[in-house]
Amino acid sequence: MTNGNNDPNAGRWLEEALGLRAGETPFPWQEQLLKRLCQGDIPPALDIPTGLGKTAVMAIWLVARARGATLPRRIAYVVDRRAVVDQATAEAERLRQWVEACQDVKRALGLTRGLPISTLRGQHVDNREWLDDPAAPAIVVGTVDMIGSRLLFEGYGVSRKMRPYHAALLGADTLVVLDEAHLVPPFERLLDAIARNPNVFGWTEPVPPFRLLSLSATGRKVKGALELTPADLKHPVVQKRLSAPKRLRVRTLDGDVKLAEALADEAWKLTDNGRKPTRCIVFCNKREDAQRALQIIEKRRKGDTKAGISPVEVCSELFVGGRRVYEREEAARRLGKLGFLARTSERPQLPVFLFATSAAEVGVDLDADHIVCDLAWSGPAPVAWERMVQRLGRVNRRGDGHASVIVLVEPEPKNIDDLLKKAPGDRSRKEAAAVERFERTTAVRKALERLPLVDGTHDASPGALRTLKQHAEVDPGLKIILDAATTSEPLRPALSRPLVEAWSLTSLENHTGRPAGVPWLRGWIEDDPPQSAVVWRRFLPVRTGGGGASRKEIEGFFEAAPPHTSELLETETFRAVGWLMDRAIALRSMPRESHVDDAAATQALRFGEAVAFVLARDGTLRTVLRLDDLVLPADKNAAKERRDNLHGVLAEATVVVDARIGGLKDGLLDASEGALPRTADHGDAWLGEGTVRFRVRSVGASESVASDPMWRERLRFPTEVSEDGEARRWLVIEKWRHHAATEEDRSAARPQLLDEHESWAEERARAVAKALGLDQHADMLGIAARLHDEGKRATRWQRAFNAPPDGPYAKTRGPINYSLLGGYRHELGSLAYAERDPRLLALSEEQRDLALHLIAAHHGFARPVIGTRGYDDAPPSMLTERATEIAQRFARLQARWGPWGLAWWEALLRAADQQASRDNDERDSGGGQG
Repeated sequence: MTNGNNDPNAGRWLEEALGLRAGETPFPWQEQLLKRLCQGDIPPALDIPTGLGKTAVMAIWLVARARGATLPRRIAYVVDRRAVVDQATAEAERLRQWVEACQDVKRALGLTRGLPISTLRGQHVDNREWLDDPAAPAIVVGTVDMIGSRLLFEGYGVSRKMRPYHAALLGADTLVVLDEAHLVPPFERLLDAIARNPNVFGWTEPVPPFRLLSLSATGRKVKGALELTPADLKHPVVQKRLSAPKRLRVRTLDGDVKLAEALADEAWKLTDNGRKPTRCIVFCNKREDAQRALQIIEKRRKGDTKAGISPVEVCSELFVGGRRVYEREEAARRLGKLGFLARTSERPQLPVFLFATSAAEVGVDLDADHIVCDLAWSGPAPVAWERMVQRLGRVNRRGDGHASVIVLVEPEPKNIDDLLKKAPGDRSRKEAAAVERFERTTAVRKALERLPLVDGTHDASPGALRTLKQHAEVDPGLKIILDAATTSEPLRPALSRPLVEAWSLTSLENHTGRPAGVPWLRGWIEDDPPQSAVVWRRFLPVRTGGGGASRKEIEGFFEAAPPHTSELLETETFRAVGWLMDRAIALRSMPRESHVDDAAATQALRFGEAVAFVLARDGTLRTVLRLDDLVLPADKNAAKERRDNLHGVLAEATVVVDARIGGLKDGLLDASEGALPRTADHGDAWLGEGTVRFRVRSVGASESVASDPMWRERLRFPTEVSEDGEARRWLVIEKWRHHAATEEDRSAARPQLLDEHESWAEERARAVAKALGLDQHADMLGIAARLHDEGKRATRWQRAFNAPPDGPYAKTRGPINYSLLGGYRHELGSLAYAERDPRLLALSEEQRDLALHLIAAHHGFARPVIGTRGYDDAPPSMLTERATEIAQRFARLQARWGPWGLAWWEALLRAADQQASRDNDERDSGGGQG
């Protein structure tokens, strides 16, 4: 095996990184992948059956990087948005611990701090550590929407100033690993188009490439994919898991049998009526069926004294989508305690039931003794073949038992015969969709019944599924069945360079040629309902006296304290609408003093009061909702209009609600719950101090805010104003000292003289250039860093930031007087100094051009526009010329380097600037320079 690292311990790194126990050996496909990666050869896809360690791709990439392989420095592991508890997060956390414990690996990776990881849950959730150093290896775990939107310069939950930064470090020097790629073919096609067409999108050396590795367990045929080898089939663990006994029975329900009751009945039988310690997953296509089946089991466990049935002790758990991220870590612990996680050693001492929707089909390594599932054509989407394969992979994963799999087929639609008799062209749109759903589930049943028979049941082991797929390659009839059983790839728009360039114009607030990126991520799917995100907050930009908050104030408030991933509960928009209206009715019917069950909330909600702020994906304000807006009028037509309007407002948006609305239980929407939920802005640690990177405090005008070196004040919002306009009470938003999304976040910090900061930034920029092998561009980056903040010498800036008189300063404690700043952008001021600096003038014309753009864009502007207000050293006509020149330079350089390439160059200077700022913050603790 090629080994680019001379460390004598490198040979054992793979076993350690995989977490193997004594006597265990890697699977041959894992060794083969490591060998290829060490040679810089990334296969286009990995097609390995469920239960054979696909998540190990992260560990294998990390070992190859440590061995000196020429691979992207970052790996972005993408999971489906339905994943509530993802295995990738646990794997990333384990690898971080391993690197920290294995100093030889840490040295080989060139890490001076811990391995940066950003996850979907837990203390590392969306922490953005991967943005700190473009030269360091990092692991990013995200959803299709999270990674995809940021790659396309949209960035849900990311400010416009930071979008180029995120796009740069995802679009260059990153390996995207797309898990369950078969579920999102449009996104796979988009990623493939970017990876396969570097010339189209402008990549040129030394910008590192973007790469893709698709993962699937459904037996797709992808040219060049890495599959199980003959050696794998001889590996004892692979043999055991491929032949894991899973005996499948298919039964069609009678028309008068309720699906939820039948599912609960079959699950109850598998546990010997609640007496046998067994893990059973009940898969339901509809959440309502999962909830109803759980209620039936809960009723049965209580027994029936009249019928002489004694109560029994069982555990039941609901596992559905739409759970707030904060509570997902507890959900993972609960699954482990109940014995449903594949790696757990815990075994139940009593019957345990997990009632799940499609959220349990992806992302998490569930393992049960038996499963019961529906084969339903109704619901959000029909149960297609790829979903059935995922379900079958959640039972007896390791082959240690003998699993029963019960598939209950939903009765056919009553009018299906009439619909099938109609010619396709004569069917309505709704009728055509119904026929397509029915035919798909019928094909799934036929496919299941083509599995080998064993003692009157079908063999549903991974090996049998693999053989079935292989037979389809030579059996046209079977291929037709499997094709019909599999979800058709949705239509999708093509990706072009002009489109990406339009998305990259992030300093333009509005641009008619910049469409929303959702169709490029998911395609055009008619039956995919719009989604909304709900966030609960104690502190909102609501003011009493002095007039309500302006749009600018509200948007500024949420830019300073933006919705964090850990706060989000994502669900279908129709559910969010119904939940809000139900809560409004509940609040209206309660006595005012009982609206909340928490002494911290001193005032009850009032009708006419703002209770929710609806933010678009780009952070702009859509509307403010008052409690009255959520109550339906008595007139049916007016009620429908209000509901439809609210649905339109909330679709693909984030609604930040007053925590006093309540309605959250165990991380799920629950309209009957009135208790005040825990919130991220309430001051107590939320998944660990600094996780959400902001905190909010309510203080009186005469109160002093205690200084904390770990936090710095970012914004004050007056919540109470007297008749004469004096603020009586403020909301103070503070930022975690290591987080910097805007100029104000970084500039209000530990005081530092301008010359020193620029000197430190130059040193950091040259170190980044050296680590990335940019010897020919080191001077350009160093000089740009040395000059990037020269515009802060302006008297206007020094006064606005309350700088001491012995400056000029680059960092001050503030507070910032924005009225004195007057819109002045110091980047624009820096250009005037840079353009006449002899060091910059000595650069080649191309490098000089790039350096000037990096200076102009180092806070996310100049793409292509930058504000010229507040600039006192030139007449308006000259400022207009300068702004035009900046825009033309951007266009010229983007044509040269491409959208992601130019953003990558910008990210290098921005990272150096942030590292120098962090050094300044840490100097008192001995962690910084000087």
